[in-house]
Amino acid sequence: VLLLITVIGGRIVPAFTASALRRRDIADEVRTVRGLDLATIVAMVVLVAIDAFAPVPWAVASIAAVAAVLHAVRLFGWRGLRTLKEPIVWVLHLGYAWLPVGLALKAVHAGTGAAWAADWLHALTAGAAATMIVAVITRASLGHTGRPLVVSRAVAIAYGVLTAAALVRAFATAMGSLREQALWVAAALWTIAFAVLLFVYVPIFVRPRVDGKPG
Repeated sequence: VLLLITVIGGRIVPAFTASALRRRDIADEVRTVRGLDLATIVAMVVLVAIDAFAPVPWAVASIAAVAAVLHAVRLFGWRGLRTLKEPIVWVLHLGYAWLPVGLALKAVHAGTGAAWAADWLHALTAGAAATMIVAVITRASLGHTGRPLVVSRAVAIAYGVLTAAALVRAFATAMGSLREQALWVAAALWTIAFAVLLFVYVPIFVRPRVDGKPG
């Protein structure tokens, strides 16, 4: 799943960002570097192979750290801060940002055993995977039903609540004696976020396209 996010996210995030900036007549160039893209994908492939066949802690820590840096540099070039007025775009950057965060936590935990980084997997699942899935679903659902690519305030808030849920879950163990309470908070925030998304998008899914086209 993370490899898919690396490859597909590496295509759609800069493409959608560049398109959004052009619509606002912003000349800030979104940078994509073929060599960096390839290096990032290779690092993720190596990490997947190590995890599957030779999960030696020092090797996992090393390649996870390299992958985290590559993802962070790649993300920086996509100019995410210029999209803060468009939630449907910045949520893509937010979802992708969980990759370097989660991989950095993975590297720390594999290399040092630090308890505060023990929940790295949740940063990559509740963070990267879930946020990217929601980002693409909310965008594609509007586009494929003939609606403008602008999410409502409620959906933008749901993005934030989902991020808060992932953040609390990813650092629940770091909260020590409050870990159990943190898990409940994360679960509640997660539920709220998806309840809002269901409330907004179910009517879109069951109604005809607004532009009168079939589908």
